Amino acid sequence: MGAGFISTGIGSAADAGERNGVPYRTLGHTGEKVSCIGMGGFHLGKPNLSETEAIQLIHSGVDRGLNFLDNSWDYNEGESEKRMGKALKDGNLRQHVFLMTKIDGRTKEEANKQIEESLKRLQTDHVDLLQFHEIIRFDDADRIFAEAGAMEAFLAAKKAGKTRYIGFTGHKDPHVHNYMLEVADRHGFLFDSCQLPINVMDAHFRSFEKNVVPNLVSKNIGVLGMKSMGDTTILKSKKVTAMECLQYSLTRPTSVVITGIDSPQILDQAIQAAKTYKSVTEDQIAAVLKRTAPEAMDGRWELFKTSAHFDSTASHPQWLGGESIHVKQYAPPA
Repeated sequence: MGAGFISTGIGSAADAGERNGVPYRTLGHTGEKVSCIGMGGFHLGKPNLSETEAIQLIHSGVDRGLNFLDNSWDYNEGESEKRMGKALKDGNLRQHVFLMTKIDGRTKEEANKQIEESLKRLQTDHVDLLQFHEIIRFDDADRIFAEAGAMEAFLAAKKAGKTRYIGFTGHKDPHVHNYMLEVADRHGFLFDSCQLPINVMDAHFRSFEKNVVPNLVSKNIGVLGMKSMGDTTILKSKKVTAMECLQYSLTRPTSVVITGIDSPQILDQAIQAAKTYKSVTEDQIAAVLKRTAPEAMDGRWELFKTSAHFDSTASHPQWLGGESIHVKQYAPPA
């Protein structure tokens, strides 16, 4: 991979050595060193995977160099966090990983409840990174930063040592992400991380990579890439392989690319992508983008943007918590 591609992709601050051949990167301004591939929590709690198999995959992933573990309070009705908690308890593995989970609550009360439930399931007194999950509506930001909103719960959790860092995730529209960052700026708050879709189709349609990532890089906020394959939907286009999807996302300015791993073969694939993406050339990236462009223009392969199939909080609005009538009045930016 040429130097020019590196400068527009990973960035000079991201390289942070490697472990067992897996490159590590710096998580934005936090300075934390994290594996460039992260293990997604959702797939680890799916019914087709046994608890024993899930625990073995987590152990194997960490042994082979992955230290970033993703999860969420709502994944598989808590089963994903429970399995990860059991895996981390074995051999005191918790101290060797960077653990992240996500919370749906938009109110202080609901967020507090979900934080405590997540910590109990994960069998730990703290997570390294706590994120607001599914920022997919403009009012999510307003509710979180409102009086008695979820940000109050997150800041209290950080003060109490229950989390070290705070971030947010979403998959719907880059304008919603940028609005979340705008509202944070109004309140003098700087996020530590932001999770968003980074894939070969996104490059052509309502692009997070083009419209949000530059904003994150300018603020030195850790970029967490997700949906590199759109939960396999992108692969159904027959225009790109799984390895190409992973390698493409890894060449972007991401601290971590989070991918679902539900078998030893898929773990092998993720490790291989981490170890080989630096050999990808600019010409190869250009060829993949040219090949996918005609299919990507209407968003048909990114259902998380164009449908409600991935919107778990839309299906379960009670997870957000009750509406608050006390909304802080924002002063216009200077």
